[in-house]
Amino acid sequence: MTKTYVLDTNVLIQSPYALNSFEDNKIVLPIAVLEELDKLKNDDGERGANARQSIRYLEQLRLTGNLFEGVSLTTGGSLKIEANFVNVELPFTYASDSNDNRILKVCKGLAEKGETIVLVTLLKEQYSGRLHVYASDKAMSEFKKKGISSDQIYLRTDSANLIPEGEDEAALAASFRQEVKPVHNQFFIIHSETSEKKTLLGRYNGKLIVPLRSLKEEPFGVKPANVGQRFLQEALMEEANSAPLVIVKGPAGTAKTFYSLAVGLECIFEADKKSYRRILLTRPNVQFDEDIGFLPGTEQEKIAPYLRPVIDNLEILVDRNEKERYKNEKELRGKIDELFSRGIIMAEAMNFIRGRSITHTYLIIDEAQNLTPKQVKGIVTRVGKGTKVILLGDPGQIDHPLLDERTNGLSYVSEKMKGSPLCYQITMQTEECERSALAMDAAKRM
Repeated sequence: MTKTYVLDTNVLIQSPYALNSFEDNKIVLPIAVLEELDKLKNDDGERGANARQSIRYLEQLRLTGNLFEGVSLTTGGSLKIEANFVNVELPFTYASDSNDNRILKVCKGLAEKGETIVLVTLLKEQYSGRLHVYASDKAMSEFKKKGISSDQIYLRTDSANLIPEGEDEAALAASFRQEVKPVHNQFFIIHSETSEKKTLLGRYNGKLIVPLRSLKEEPFGVKPANVGQRFLQEALMEEANSAPLVIVKGPAGTAKTFYSLAVGLECIFEADKKSYRRILLTRPNVQFDEDIGFLPGTEQEKIAPYLRPVIDNLEILVDRNEKERYKNEKELRGKIDELFSRGIIMAEAMNFIRGRSITHTYLIIDEAQNLTPKQVKGIVTRVGKGTKVILLGDPGQIDHPLLDERTNGLSYVSEKMKGSPLCYQITMQTEECERSALAMDAAKRM
């Protein structure tokens, strides 16, 4: 049976030649997709380049016929640009005239004509590892003793302007409660349904949402400054046998590296039972190859310039007194050098990490968004006993020429490991930036 594939804009942004991937079926591009491509064509980077490439390919197809009537493709299928169905009615909760809803109107309109419709799109939001939900006061009062089951929480979508005039608001209340299907190790901010500001924090253990276990902890003297850091602390402080993989995404300044180092040092120095032999650091841009291989010095000395951001964080951690910290730079540097000289912290080139079976190690991979899916697979699938792997990065800041926000290794492993009982994930938010007022403002604006 011939199908009709309706393509969203993000498909062409990801793969400009995706039109040739649907064999002898019919492809429909809503006019909204062309409008979005036109807006994106002047963007910098891969997104703009792919938009321009898609437009050029559509122009080539236009020369073969009328795109609004349909043209043949070399695959045996056809392509048509659809400008109709603007008056198709969607449910009132989809009332906005966004491009997404214009695309849905096309799907509904074609389906009503009897066509078999398949909407092709990409996930726009990556898994964040956290969710805001609502629960009754009774369920919240029993949270510490009993936990909360998934049927006791819900997502709230109520907006007064969405309720049609004359409808029974009480009868509609239930329709604004969306069912929640928790993901293993997903974090929750649970709001009271009677008081928005009354909240509890929890994690889904596969059966129930349970309280966080590390709320009163201050690893290496560091106290969580926001909800994201509380979730991050919980993930990092779980033992390697129960949480061997932690994935942390988020913009610069949200303490991803800082907090990871703090917990690592806590586990080595302050824990009742030493959890790890060492902290091992690496970054994808540190390769021991012809670029640095012939430089003078030891491997550690050659790698050191690439790990300056890590050193900056260690300066704060080894001396928590802000007033005295920088009075004696030599003494401060000596404390950090001692951590490396004693083998408590080690830094290695990425190509020395891949393929190894590393045991009883607290492994931090910073800037992991610049890993390829193959590289991250080579690391995660070779983790040895007692090792905890922490992948840190910002999918929005890609330095690798062949990767983008979705095809990079960090995003890849995030989606593949979603729901694994051995993996904790958390995405830090822009408003959780703790560097400075300027850093936070710039992160929002830029």
